[in-house]
Amino acid sequence: METTRAFLPLLLLFLSVCVHSCHGNSRLTPRVYLSYKELLETRTIRPFSFSFNTSDYRILHMDQDQGRLYLGSCEYVVSLDMQNINKEPLIIHWPATTQRKSECKMAGKGGHGECANFVRLIEPWNRTHLYTCGTGAYKPICTFINRGWRAEEYLFRLVPGYVDSGKGKSPYDPRQENAAALINGNLYAGVHVDFMGTDPAIFRTLGDRPAVRTEQYDSRWLNEPVFVKIQKIPDSTEKNDDKLYFFFREKSLDAAGGSTPSVLARVGRVCLNDDGGQRSLVNKWTTFLKARLVCSVIGSDGVETYFDELRDVFIQRTNDERNPTVYALFSTAGSVFKGSAVCVYSMSDIRNVFNGPFSHKHGHNYQWTPYTGKIPYPRPGTCPGGTFTPGLHSTKSFSEEAVNFVRAHPLMYHPIYPTHKRPLVVRSGVDYRFTTIAVDMVDAVDGRYEVLFLGTDKGTVQKVIVLPKDTSTTEELILEEVEVFRTPAPVKTLKISNKRQQLYVSSERGLTQVSLHRCDAYGKACSDCCLARDPYCAWDGESCSAFTPATKRRSRRQDIKHGDPLRQCRGFNSKVEKRLRETVQFGVEGSSTFLECQPRSPQATVKWMYQKDGRRKALSRDKEVLKTAHGILLKSLSQSDAGLYHCQATENNFKHTVARVALRILDREIVEALTAPDGPSEPERHHQHDQEPHPPPLPSPHQTPPPISQLHPQPEVTLINQYCQSYWNQPHKPKRTNRRHTERQEAEELQVQ
Repeated sequence: METTRAFLPLLLLFLSVCVHSCHGNSRLTPRVYLSYKELLETRTIRPFSFSFNTSDYRILHMDQDQGRLYLGSCEYVVSLDMQNINKEPLIIHWPATTQRKSECKMAGKGGHGECANFVRLIEPWNRTHLYTCGTGAYKPICTFINRGWRAEEYLFRLVPGYVDSGKGKSPYDPRQENAAALINGNLYAGVHVDFMGTDPAIFRTLGDRPAVRTEQYDSRWLNEPVFVKIQKIPDSTEKNDDKLYFFFREKSLDAAGGSTPSVLARVGRVCLNDDGGQRSLVNKWTTFLKARLVCSVIGSDGVETYFDELRDVFIQRTNDERNPTVYALFSTAGSVFKGSAVCVYSMSDIRNVFNGPFSHKHGHNYQWTPYTGKIPYPRPGTCPGGTFTPGLHSTKSFSEEAVNFVRAHPLMYHPIYPTHKRPLVVRSGVDYRFTTIAVDMVDAVDGRYEVLFLGTDKGTVQKVIVLPKDTSTTEELILEEVEVFRTPAPVKTLKISNKRQQLYVSSERGLTQVSLHRCDAYGKACSDCCLARDPYCAWDGESCSAFTPATKRRSRRQDIKHGDPLRQCRGFNSKVEKRLRETVQFGVEGSSTFLECQPRSPQATVKWMYQKDGRRKALSRDKEVLKTAHGILLKSLSQSDAGLYHCQATENNFKHTVARVALRILDREIVEALTAPDGPSEPERHHQHDQEPHPPPLPSPHQTPPPISQLHPQPEVTLINQYCQSYWNQPHKPKRTNRRHTERQEAEELQVQ
């Protein structure tokens, strides 16, 4: 009793803090959160076991056909089995030479370990070889890797004696981001091409076409860009219309004005068959155009908040290769306010902007306005030999007027807005930012759903679905959030294999393979499985398990759109209610007691019901009861508090009882008498008489209980007997002993003897 009184203020403080911290939008709370240790216990994760010391892991290529995952890091290239990344990994050690490392340090680098070969590019060259490039200790290098005809050959080695310059293919500085794609033997790369990192460019090298790049040192084209993604997307059935789209962020030219953001998200494009100009823009792109990507939300006050830091882009293929879906991940540019958003763009909207007016600075204020003058032929950005220019076979045939127009007007006037003019996912006021995105299209019983996997800068991955509620609003659900690394670190790259139902996640220090689903983590009841609304999972009549359309059976219960257990789980809900045990809990008059109830889903709301003499009513004594996310605290018990307490959880309009607690109240005077020690000595008795008496602590659970019924034959004794019986029958774990400490203690005792 003494201990309870002493800790009661601290308990109240803790619970009140918990109450405030647990409030918020429950929909934006993961339905399941698994720590790294808990994730290991599910046996759905494989951390890559390191046999070498390296860092900066990046998944650079995934070969679904051969089932290999190619990983680049500091001075190592690794080939992994996609089914089990720890099964016989193939490793190439590819360091920079000792001489080159010394030269790098003499040039003033190496303070952060940059004087090494950081692998930044792995692209398939043909069926048997890969093309790979690295920073080469501030002197980029490239080479070929022989991987054999089949994965079963376990062949993985550098082609001996072949080293190529990596300039325009890999960055010099490992801290600078790059993007690259090898298409038809030509390497297209967004990269910085000088030692000082002041000359960024979109480069084309290799192959039989001439090397071309963006205009050098022209901020109208590129202004301190950070390259994110490069992707070939055809415009029509005519191959000559094929274009390369590249996504990046760059500094704004008008940031000094105050109203324009300091950083802007961009999408640019060039024609794959662009060979540069004849007199102007020689060996430079003559079809280069760019436009702004807008991702913003409008607050209740009408103020528009922009997410301008483009972080990652995922291109989701569709049945029409000309119209993939573009998922772009953004964050806020400021350091104080943390926010992230995912916006989705259609290729038709992107093309409409590139077919629209060009941006032009005009007037005494030198403001951006749409260009209203004559547009030269062929229209800037048009590909030679394409649908609209069948008579022009090369960009070298373009008129000087058209080439000079592109040089001066690379920016489109209209920005590109996302589908429905709003983000798909928004996070604000949280302690993390999203860093990477991957999307999987999943077939369920009631339709096809996009499942977003979002990596964070705190080393977790969130699994999210967004469901349409009506024509203008959507509902976002975080199905789960998992810690994927033993030591938390920002997620660098994400790759999905829907064929193998695996997700691969990399960070600075490691790589982890995670299953796309953990259906049994949602619970053991049909209602839990249905309420989870995970397209990967369904109730099979006995448990929540993985769902595949090929194994449809009548017993498979799944409802992603509505998550309605009343309709989907008929016959199963009543069984769960019947299995729910009623627990008995004891409390002492005048003290407090805590009734625990934590629903499986944090997205559920909890309501407590009080039942006495057969009547059940809502518990509403706000001054006497402290409600928390883990249960309720009854502050000062009286005999009238005895009764049956029902904890009822409501999620998605489905109500079910989570816990039943029968509370029995013990008479305080009897408990104090029973727990008092044997009669005190005379001095102690006088001393106790002068001070306010404090009830002594309860006896140790290892002591033999006293014969209560013989000492106190009151009616409450039956309750106290039950209380003591439950108390002494609790399993008590033996204390862990430190073996060394025990041996040392025994040695000291022998010395004393």
